[in-house]
Amino acid sequence: MASSLLSTPSQTLAPAPAPAGLRGRAPAQVHLSRGCPASRRSRALRVRASVAIEKETPESEPPPTFLREDGQGAGSGSVRERFEAMIRRVQGEVCAALEEADGSGARFVEDVWSRPGGGGGISRVLEDGRVFEKAGVNVSVVYGVMPPDAYRAAKGEAGKNGAAEAQKAGPVPFFAAGISSVLHPKNPFAPTLHFNYRYFETDAPKDAPGAPRQWWFGGGTDLTPSYIIEEDVKHFHSVQKQACDKFDPSFHPRFKKWCDDYFYIKHRNERRGLGGIFFDDLNDYDQEMLLNFATECADSVLPAYIPIIERRKDTPFTEEHKAWQQLRRGRYVEFNLVYDRGTTFGLKTGGRIESILVSLPLTARWQYDHKPEEGTEEWKLLDACINPKDWI
Repeated sequence: MASSLLSTPSQTLAPAPAPAGLRGRAPAQVHLSRGCPASRRSRALRVRASVAIEKETPESEPPPTFLREDGQGAGSGSVRERFEAMIRRVQGEVCAALEEADGSGARFVEDVWSRPGGGGGISRVLEDGRVFEKAGVNVSVVYGVMPPDAYRAAKGEAGKNGAAEAQKAGPVPFFAAGISSVLHPKNPFAPTLHFNYRYFETDAPKDAPGAPRQWWFGGGTDLTPSYIIEEDVKHFHSVQKQACDKFDPSFHPRFKKWCDDYFYIKHRNERRGLGGIFFDDLNDYDQEMLLNFATECADSVLPAYIPIIERRKDTPFTEEHKAWQQLRRGRYVEFNLVYDRGTTFGLKTGGRIESILVSLPLTARWQYDHKPEEGTEEWKLLDACINPKDWI
């Protein structure tokens, strides 16, 4: 969830990457070539990798903390401890507010899991409510060792320096914690919301002992409407700016542009939605300040979104409005499965698949060569996704 969170990487072994010639192939293609020796070898590699991945253990209820007792756990006052406390508090507050806004009596279903090597998570999902088609709010606290390609996916460095970079470092021990949420309302005039706030620490690669530990914060909140209602879009962006301005006046313009650039669907030449804020690999400020900044951003989610939902959840709509919403949901799926760093990180590290894909809507639509008529409300939304603008 950028979208899925840190989707619970393996604690000990990560899946070996597929041979270059087979990466990205659809399952059907692999199935049709089952007689090919290379295909059999590739399948064997995948089977061995999947067997090596440490599975999560279901738990009956959340523990007081998912942190290890390693000096940075409960009672230590560490950034890890305070970040975990923050994301678990925000998860509870967001779920309670969404249940109230839904008004149907529907409740979030909760899955709690842990891993033998330490860490765990809480996944909460509400489906088919009165207001929300699907709402997922996940937290994860994860310890593990990731292969170099997953490290580059987490850092957004995949493919920058070609094959030579793959030889530079071995597996990287890491700690990661975060909250990730995607909210898909039923009403086409009520926008989808995504937010994700995370904290990473890495130790020295296993073949480079003594290298310095690294840490960084990442995250953001972004809005994906099917129709532009300027009152709502301006309200949303104003709340993001207020959160940023409390810390540095340069944050909002910088992170707003970063958001527009990040949620870009290259093969469509358009953005997923109307943006918000996004930042990653952020460690060039005081760590305490950035912890407070991430907390402020997470706390701004409900003031930014709930007033919009209350205004739009009962707006009358037609089948044509719904069909357009489903087409835009298709764009959401495309971005998340092809480009989202959180999704690719989770898949590369043997993550919990239900947590990785919780960001996807229940329903979506693809229509061949669909182009809205110029000047329509649908065209205006598409134009804003192609040509991002400043809303405040």
